[in-house]
Amino acid sequence: MYLNTTLRDRAAVELAFKLFVVLDRRLPPRLNELSDQPEGKLANPLQPDRDVVGSITVGDGTIDIVLERVNRGALGSVWLFSRKTLDEIPDAYAEIDRVVLDRFLPSFLTAPRIAGIRLFQWLALALLLPLGYRLTALLGAVLRPLVAMWWRWRNPSDAAISNVVPGSVRLLLLAIGIRWLLYTVELPLPERQFWWTITAMLLIIAMTWTMVLVNGSIERYVNRRVSRSEVGAMVHLIRRMADGLIVAAGVIVTLRYFGVDPTAALAGLGIGGIAVALSAQKTLENVIGGLSIIFDKAVRVGDALKVGETLGTVDSIGLRSTRIRTLDRTIVSVPNGQIANVSIETFSLRDKFWFHHFVGLRYETTSSQLRTVVDETRSYLAAHPMVDGADTIRVRFLRFGPFSLDIEIFAYVLAADWNQFLETQQELLLDVMGIVERNGAVMALPSQTLHLHSTESGQIVEPTVVTQRERVSAAAGPQ
Repeated sequence: MYLNTTLRDRAAVELAFKLFVVLDRRLPPRLNELSDQPEGKLANPLQPDRDVVGSITVGDGTIDIVLERVNRGALGSVWLFSRKTLDEIPDAYAEIDRVVLDRFLPSFLTAPRIAGIRLFQWLALALLLPLGYRLTALLGAVLRPLVAMWWRWRNPSDAAISNVVPGSVRLLLLAIGIRWLLYTVELPLPERQFWWTITAMLLIIAMTWTMVLVNGSIERYVNRRVSRSEVGAMVHLIRRMADGLIVAAGVIVTLRYFGVDPTAALAGLGIGGIAVALSAQKTLENVIGGLSIIFDKAVRVGDALKVGETLGTVDSIGLRSTRIRTLDRTIVSVPNGQIANVSIETFSLRDKFWFHHFVGLRYETTSSQLRTVVDETRSYLAAHPMVDGADTIRVRFLRFGPFSLDIEIFAYVLAADWNQFLETQQELLLDVMGIVERNGAVMALPSQTLHLHSTESGQIVEPTVVTQRERVSAAAGPQ
């Protein structure tokens, strides 16, 4: 220990002893913040030869423990306790009660040391933490009636919360209580450093635990507000990722507290993360695809759709795959990455249904009958309450088909779902049949006429097949 003083011999030894006692009893237990570099901490670049290592509380104020760098010739530049600090040490020494705990404890608790810490300190650690944690539960018992009353006033339909003081808050209160005792009871510096480290760990754990609980509360709040299962899956994933980041931040803060530089560990985690991402490329693709599906709202639970060759109803949307219940009532799990890259035809989002059919009449139907059927069908559809607007209805004689005179019917039906559309379509088709029957026309069926020719000897030659259209054309004569 180097002192920047003019005292010699016994007086210097006595001053050094008093300085040791003052530092041992009053120096803040933050030794991990001291710099181990030869040039010091350099907190103030304008005074590179001066370094403040801490402040000691005395009756009427504080004393700064200041080190100053002085050139001592052959010894080179050394750090000395400044004269101003040494002048205030005797007064601080006079306020210290060096045996405040030792006078009440037997020697077998104060003499043995484990890792430099007296035995009774280890016993206090083993008893104080569990007992203090249990005692903080009494605060919850006191506050529970008040919190329950307030909760019933704010949420009459919900049950009161049971955990008034969560474990993280109890750890925080325990750490604050230990910190207060450190400022009240005078302990040697190693023991105060020991308890300071314990409380620092409790604070880090309490803050990490609190943030994880807050994430859980946010997830439950969002799930109450949004009932969609796919949003719940996304929120759950985000919550887990946030929990992981919080725990990682807590570990990094802990390493920094103990003076460990986490840069190398973070670089290694980054390289490991790249390796994991490459090995789980398909899984990540499906997860990202699931997020894109949820955000774009391209697919929702209950949608009737067609994905590739799969036709059915969406049963659930997960982060890796989407489950579709087919018309055969089986479940098909389609990876989200595949859904994000294919065309999706969603039937349940239709605002109206396409009614598109062809009515084939026999070639014996006259032009007046055909015209009447077309006109009456158009008028019927235009007057029907379930058919959308007259401007979208199209009923026309379209073509001379191979077996029939084809009428195209084109319209849109207003229906809430597929079942209602099928019922309306059945009604429309039956009424169109009635229009055809009332006008004396007949629906055509695919037909062919087989002509058999025989020679004079009675031998049957190759038959000739003539369709109904060919017969009509032949009867009309050459054009």
